[in-house]
Amino acid sequence: MRRLGSVLLTAALTTAIALGPLGAGASAAGIDPATFVRHVDNPYFPLKPGTTFRYRGAKDGKPALDVFTVTRGTKRILGVTTTVIRDRLYLDGKLAESTVDWYAQDRRGTVWYLGEATKTLDARGRVKSREGSWQAGVDGARAGIFMPAHPKVGEVHRQEFYKGHAEDHYKVLSLSASVSVPFVSTANALRTKEWTPLEPGVIDAKYYVRGVGLVYEAAVKGGTEHLELVSRTQG
Repeated sequence: MRRLGSVLLTAALTTAIALGPLGAGASAAGIDPATFVRHVDNPYFPLKPGTTFRYRGAKDGKPALDVFTVTRGTKRILGVTTTVIRDRLYLDGKLAESTVDWYAQDRRGTVWYLGEATKTLDARGRVKSREGSWQAGVDGARAGIFMPAHPKVGEVHRQEFYKGHAEDHYKVLSLSASVSVPFVSTANALRTKEWTPLEPGVIDAKYYVRGVGLVYEAAVKGGTEHLELVSRTQG
């Protein structure tokens, strides 16, 4: 998901998922559902059910509104109860992308990404593509680390892995970055660099604020899109 607990694996398996494909014979069976907790409360990516984040910006030269809603729904993946997210992107006022994401958190506080069901729509609201959809444990897809429990500058992780379809990576660049958006301003944001080998030459920057989550993202190479947090409501 290049737009915008869990599993306690062995150190070797964690490194393999974060930095590259698992070796021959390794599989999602290495995930132990007993080590997940029910709620995602990592301070850099808290997902409290009933919360809706609204982001405004631009994409493909059009005004963009992204509505990211933490639902009260759950989905079991590999025996893990995940939190269900509904993410809708509107371009020029029309729904252009509709995605359901699945996250979970481990006892250490690390947030894992276990998949997404996504679709892009045409001007009439008809589905054009479901490319990028994946689910951990299906067709070789594997969960990735979305947010470490204790981020450190320089660490690199893979958010997702479904070969040829979903291969996002990121690197933590700073824990004291300055960012100012309509919802919040701070000089202590976590900044990441995000990329995927499926889109060579495209690099994104993302900023996360403790107690809030993602507040700003923008293409810094190979694109012009950007989104900033304008509101957060809790229902």
